[in-house]
Amino acid sequence: MPKWTTACPDWGDRIKSGRSIIPPPIFPEQAERALAVFKELKIVDAPGSPTFGQSSAQWVFDLVASIFGAYDAESGRRLITEWFVCLPKKNSKSTLAAGIMMTAMILNWRMSAEFAILAPTIEVANNSFAPSRDMVKHEEELDDLFQVQAHIKTITHRVMGATLKVVAADSNTVGGKKSVGTLVDEVWLFGKQPNAENMLREVIGGLASRPEGFVIYLTTQSDDPPAGVFRQKLQYARDVRDGKIDDPCFVPVIYEHPPEMVARKEHLLVENLGMVNPNLGYSVDEAFLHREYRKSKEGGEESFRGFLSKHANVEIGLALRSDRWAGAEFWEAAALAPSLSIEELIERCEVIDAGVDGGGLDDLLGLALVGREKGTRNWLAWTHAWAHPSVFERRKEIADTLRDFEHEGDLTVVEQIGDDVTDVAAIIAQVHAAGLLDKVGADPAGIGGVLDALAEAGVPEDKVIGISQGWKLSGAIKTTERRLAAASGRKADDSGTRPDGTLIHGGQRLMAWAVGNARVVPVGNAVNITKQASGTGKIDPLMAIFDAVSLMALNPPAQGASVYESRGIRFL
Repeated sequence: MPKWTTACPDWGDRIKSGRSIIPPPIFPEQAERALAVFKELKIVDAPGSPTFGQSSAQWVFDLVASIFGAYDAESGRRLITEWFVCLPKKNSKSTLAAGIMMTAMILNWRMSAEFAILAPTIEVANNSFAPSRDMVKHEEELDDLFQVQAHIKTITHRVMGATLKVVAADSNTVGGKKSVGTLVDEVWLFGKQPNAENMLREVIGGLASRPEGFVIYLTTQSDDPPAGVFRQKLQYARDVRDGKIDDPCFVPVIYEHPPEMVARKEHLLVENLGMVNPNLGYSVDEAFLHREYRKSKEGGEESFRGFLSKHANVEIGLALRSDRWAGAEFWEAAALAPSLSIEELIERCEVIDAGVDGGGLDDLLGLALVGREKGTRNWLAWTHAWAHPSVFERRKEIADTLRDFEHEGDLTVVEQIGDDVTDVAAIIAQVHAAGLLDKVGADPAGIGGVLDALAEAGVPEDKVIGISQGWKLSGAIKTTERRLAAASGRKADDSGTRPDGTLIHGGQRLMAWAVGNARVVPVGNAVNITKQASGTGKIDPLMAIFDAVSLMALNPPAQGASVYESRGIRFL
């Protein structure tokens, strides 16, 4: 048995130098056989209808060689079964998908074999079917060999009975299928669909009885923060690529900027677009990219992020809308306390205020702890959220996203109503026991259950304050904005200490999502952020921060030991 690896730990250097990030074929002779077929297929809608062999970049041939060169002809088994390919728009994904699947149909030896291109929508399915159809209809030899049924988007091998179907996927489409080859197009859109994970599991299940089978995932980056099954596949692919997970049956091919370039903001430069567009000069026009880059820069932050996600494969960490909260622009840059825990917050702070918001059956319950740091007097924010299982039924469109937060440890799912409030009270009681709790702020509409739970946990009732919502929260919202801007706009000194007047947090994806969901409704000179304006996106943890900031803005006295006591100069 040959030895191989699909990890590519030096992918960053390879991307920068223009070298291949696709592993070589295990069986070169099988790869050459497939390439001979693939290179003869025509790209009909390109000028002059050239073949793949005449008009493709080397990375395309490397990918085809990797797929078909993983087939062991002696055993009839494909040693690598999954490929994940993530690259920017206009790099010929749909045309490439058609060429790969038609090659598989031509080389197939199994009678009545099933091949499928699964797309999340009818429009995307049409993008893949059209080039497949044209490859057959505009080549006399293939037209004799295959029957095209455009009305059901099916191509049938007249001799072998094998079929290639291009369909808009759902559970009924893929359930029970035993496909030899499946190509899943635009996986990022599946990440926005409920139950997509189960559907793609059905796709993989077909490999159990088809040892020569394969599954290929083709996608661009999402125009929103990655979620659901797309985020799972993307993270798994990165871990395999980086050598964190050893899976020789999975090939990750991700055209993105190396992390050191992202840290230096070099991924935002127009001159580095070509690095992640492997088809530059073929299907991707450099002048077009540069023109669209300039237009998106002039269109503002939201437009620029959208361009980068689709044409530079930049992962969106926080969704910025035209009616976004002003603080959203500074949120990511203020993530300067990674993995901040309650224990660390208690250790670093001289006083802590708590904010509680939400808790309905189709809501999250958000808890925020905002502490004032000893010495610097900067504010540190820690957050967590709770959900009842009914949220996943009532809000199916965000169910997969919430499950992601649960897996990351920032969201707790409780089975019994009331367990969430009990957990919140226990955490606040921990801060109170440490002698640091100033006050607890909560929406007056839901304060009853919080009061009862806090009383049982030993927190005095006079510690709980009702925080007026709506436009009356405008002061806290603006205070949060200013402190986030201060955190993102000023540099730390040589010791790593941030300047005064900042609010920093742990960089949780849960909070980035909540911040991205916040919508501003102007009310006179005030700023109002409401759950109604935010639609299905949840903002409860963010509202909890505003509640806590309302209290911390009152400049409460230090509750713990004096800073002078720690320096040995306290006087009585």
